Amino acid sequence: MTAATAARPGVAGTASWMVPLVVLIFGMFMSVLDTSIVNVAIPTIQKDFGTTTKDVQWIATAYTLALGVIVPLSGWLGERLGMTRVYLASLVLFSGASALCGLSWNLTSMIFFRIVQAVPGGILPVVCMSMLYAIVPREKIGSAMGIYGLGIIVGPAIGPTLGGYLVEYVDWRLIFYINVPIGIVGAVAGMALLPKMPPTSKRRLDWWGFLTIGSGLFALLLATTEGSDWGWTSYRVLGLLVYAAFALALFVIIEFELDEPLLDLRVFTVWPFVNSLLLICILSVGLNAILFYLPLFMQEGQGIQALQTGLTLLPEALMMAMLMPIAGTLYDKIGPRWPAVIGLLIAAYGGYLLCGINPNMSQRDVVVWTCVRAIGNGLAMMPIMTAGLSAIPAAFSSSGSPVNNIAQRVSGSLGLAGLTVLATNQQSQMMADRGALIPANSGVAAVQDLVNQGPGMLYAYYQQLSLYVMADAYSNVFLVCALFTAAGVLLALMLRSGPPVTETPTSASTTAVEAGATTEVATTEVVAAEVTAAPAADAEIDIPETATALAAAGAPLEPAIPHHRGAESGDPHADPRVTVGAVYRRD
Repeated sequence: MTAATAARPGVAGTASWMVPLVVLIFGMFMSVLDTSIVNVAIPTIQKDFGTTTKDVQWIATAYTLALGVIVPLSGWLGERLGMTRVYLASLVLFSGASALCGLSWNLTSMIFFRIVQAVPGGILPVVCMSMLYAIVPREKIGSAMGIYGLGIIVGPAIGPTLGGYLVEYVDWRLIFYINVPIGIVGAVAGMALLPKMPPTSKRRLDWWGFLTIGSGLFALLLATTEGSDWGWTSYRVLGLLVYAAFALALFVIIEFELDEPLLDLRVFTVWPFVNSLLLICILSVGLNAILFYLPLFMQEGQGIQALQTGLTLLPEALMMAMLMPIAGTLYDKIGPRWPAVIGLLIAAYGGYLLCGINPNMSQRDVVVWTCVRAIGNGLAMMPIMTAGLSAIPAAFSSSGSPVNNIAQRVSGSLGLAGLTVLATNQQSQMMADRGALIPANSGVAAVQDLVNQGPGMLYAYYQQLSLYVMADAYSNVFLVCALFTAAGVLLALMLRSGPPVTETPTSASTTAVEAGATTEVATTEVVAAEVTAAPAADAEIDIPETATALAAAGAPLEPAIPHHRGAESGDPHADPRVTVGAVYRRD
């Protein structure tokens, strides 16, 4: 029995997991919301601090880089200190750091406090996910993840709306201060309602693993974030990318050499988990593209205020909020395959509709397009994520949530960087193409009229042309996202179909545990007994009672390992140290 299973109150048949789940959503929602709500306030912060646009962007960049460094450490902290203790401490620290951000007196202090805020901000999502799997019974995990997904997806979606209102009508500092009462209420509720989860491991920190993955992710995220400004072929960006590749490769080597690694990379040998990571990355890139390019076009291209832009995107969040619990229930009843397939197809169609972006589009058009995409995301996201995490064996389950979180952040950053390169190149090419259509010293009447009316009219014409070029470039970006989403259907067809199989301990496994053996109960295989201490050379151990018990339970048995005997059997290849009976496999 794993520690997670032992701490799972729902296994006893009660519904006591719902209240702790709501408490976990509190912390998760607060940390995820902060990522998107701050972006709306950056222009106002720039004016207050009197800094440049390039420098003020480090408020968001520093937070992202610090998250990438701290997330790999989250799983180890939960095991070593206890998940409940880490969750409560992170919640309090996040609230305190948010208050310091609100008190910032210049850009330097703001960036420093944002880095401090990112430490608990990176730990919270990982610990929340781990606690969810420890609290909720297996047969209800889909419904729980559907509810939990409200914090993951809806938080970033409503951030622009809430942030726009606070910036426009109150004060930008309130976007940080608002976390303080939420964090205090969440911490008090957590102390009263969350089950106490003590430490489950005394393993020492893998310092070399932490340094290599932390520095590697830092270099990778910094290169992708600043690549468009520094130049993708500049020495700085190329140097960061080379170092990131070296550090991450060294991390893999270190982890496979250690008995107690920071992250157990054996999770990548579980195909359902890897498959879910690929699908989550596809959906994350598409979601980030909508949250970045659509508000940018509406505000810079159409001149719509931040608050109105947020309100236009709010129905998308509400649609996902409505569908995620439904998707979780579907997962429990029919499995992840068909919700994922249908959701990806709808999301791909929604992405195709977004290709209609143009300077004359109405806000109603945006609401319809984003809601269609949201229906697909709401149906697919949580079943895919749940299927992957549920497939990880208990032996290295603590690494699943950190790896999942890292994959989402890295894919989001890399995807957005790649799409930005595509959009920038498209804009440059299309502007050059349109400029080539007007020869020098053109005698075209329309062009001559603009020249005669002075530079003001030429500039207005240039702005209008730039707006149409921007719309065409963003249309191509959304088309790429739609094609990748449609291609993800092939991966979704490989997901499991049917409700999850509930782990049911057998009498044979109980007998084996009482006999001092280590028992692993899995969906496809039951190892009935494993001798934990080497017997004497002349000893012989057989397990006919275990085999009889399994056969009585109706399990077809066949020897998975031949019956071995010691040196006395006359076998020249016999192992003189160990004598074991047959180990049986349940097909």
